[in-house]
Amino acid sequence: MNNIFVYCEVNEDGLIADISLELLSKGRKLANDLTIKLEAVVIGDQIQNIENQLYAYGVDVIHLAQDARLFPYTTLPHASIVVNLFKEEKPEIALFGATSVGRDLAPRVASALRCGLTADCTSLEIGDHTENKTQKLYKNLLYQIRPAFGGNIIATIINPDTRPQMATVREGVMKQEIFSQNYKGKLKKINIDKFLQEDDFLVEILERHIESQKINIKGAQIIIAGGYGVGTKENFALLHQLAEAIGGEVGASRAAVDAGLVEHARQIGQTGITVRPKLYIACGISGAVQHRAGMDQSAKIISINNDPKAPINKIADYTIIGNVGDILPKMIKYYKENSK
Repeated sequence: MNNIFVYCEVNEDGLIADISLELLSKGRKLANDLTIKLEAVVIGDQIQNIENQLYAYGVDVIHLAQDARLFPYTTLPHASIVVNLFKEEKPEIALFGATSVGRDLAPRVASALRCGLTADCTSLEIGDHTENKTQKLYKNLLYQIRPAFGGNIIATIINPDTRPQMATVREGVMKQEIFSQNYKGKLKKINIDKFLQEDDFLVEILERHIESQKINIKGAQIIIAGGYGVGTKENFALLHQLAEAIGGEVGASRAAVDAGLVEHARQIGQTGITVRPKLYIACGISGAVQHRAGMDQSAKIISINNDPKAPINKIADYTIIGNVGDILPKMIKYYKENSK
């Protein structure tokens, strides 16, 4: 039907994952730009009040496949349902989360449909493109925008001739927004017997163990992040002290993680977590494109750096030029004194 389709992941509680709600929020805006419908694909079992979860995000149609064999996620049945559904419905755009599920499913779907796929997008827009050689004009394409060449450039990728135009998007990149609490769409139940074969259930999950997340950087309103310029684990301890004092969380750049200064779970950026805190204090972070892609939507940014020309300073609201080891103890001291 040449609409926008979003594959929605379902968590252990039968609720739609945050990444999928973020994609629906963006998908609604793209659908408005193109004056087409937004449709959601939900596959699983024991899904809680799916209409109440999704309609408020502007979903026009929910395609629901519900069966005990479809949860937890396994590749073959989910891929068969999505591929066959897309063959019938012929979407213009298809969006997936850049999660372990989305990164497994989206390439299979793209391969089966012989269409392009752009991974780990940081922005999605609608625009036109003129082919240089033929001067052919393509209107209303999906601009799939992401860092490329190690984060040294921002690339805009298009799929002018194949459909659907497919992309995966990392969690936290798009803002989750309610479209209208009174919005109502249509629920279509997928006849899975039409799409699935016995071979799709060859893989059976015998036992699952899910470890609960111990660090919640994504939900933190204040983040004190350290880069390679912090220098030592002892200096990183100062970040933890400041975070404890002001009620924040500690994050890190990839360079700091690779240097062994902090665990990977705290990594922010293109290959880590995307965050939108009210306050982001960047300590000893140069500000490469990869890192900025994960934090440049922060409401207020403070940079502490001994290099006045560091790229992070260009997006910072306030810049403190100096050594992290000298500045952080003073910040901790004066904050504690002023908060008594």
